[in-house]
Amino acid sequence: MAVHAHPDDEVLNTGGVFARYAEEGIRTVLVTCTNGEQGDGPEGVKPGAPGHDPAAVAEHRLGELRASAALLEIEHLELLGYQDSGMDGWDANADPQAFTNAPVADAAGKLATLIEKYRPQVIVTYDANGGYGHPDHIQAHRIAVAATESTGIPAKLYYAVVPREAAQEMAATAKANGVDDFELPEDFGTPMAEITTVVDVAAYTRRKVKALEAHGSQSDGAFFLGLDEPVQDLILGTEFFVRQQNRVASAPDRETDLFAGLR
Repeated sequence: MAVHAHPDDEVLNTGGVFARYAEEGIRTVLVTCTNGEQGDGPEGVKPGAPGHDPAAVAEHRLGELRASAALLEIEHLELLGYQDSGMDGWDANADPQAFTNAPVADAAGKLATLIEKYRPQVIVTYDANGGYGHPDHIQAHRIAVAATESTGIPAKLYYAVVPREAAQEMAATAKANGVDDFELPEDFGTPMAEITTVVDVAAYTRRKVKALEAHGSQSDGAFFLGLDEPVQDLILGTEFFVRQQNRVASAPDRETDLFAGLR
């Protein structure tokens, strides 16, 4: 079970494990916390701009999410239905209905009900900073940790992360190739030395690209979709995680499988 904040978050860091484990016969569940109201509207119109209709954007993005989930062979898609909070600092952060303002106990309770229903061995979500400080990612982290602890059902809890060294190298390569607007903070990502789990998903990079294409209304995947296929394969062919909860004594320090010790 992966707990993600928005429609399209499921692809880059967990699309490969979804596809890989589905093929291996493991039941896969995606929980998407918000409906994505603060995403791009038709023709890329931004939230707050004339012509941006949050309800219509949400409906369209949820359709894209279902298409992406099908491409990744995700068996069960569950929607918590919260309102997208927007990026850190946006006016939408202050909306009482925004996911970031939902009482953690309430949202974690909804997630706990799904954990009790599906009884996943493994939960995947974001780290405490939500990867890059997005309020909804941080809230998804909070509720996933709380629900994992309250139910005691999952044997393992992972945070999907990006290696800091790889992110810096990618940013430098982008800049060298004339992509001036691809800037990352120096502390973006997780140092490789702290990453506990590296999963080879090279066999599923084409499927990840198709899933990114399914979210065509959003500009988030444009950078990756614009890369040459060999570069896409290099960037998307490995997924990285930090293991936070492990009740499996036999799991090695550096895993290559989220189900190490559970098979």
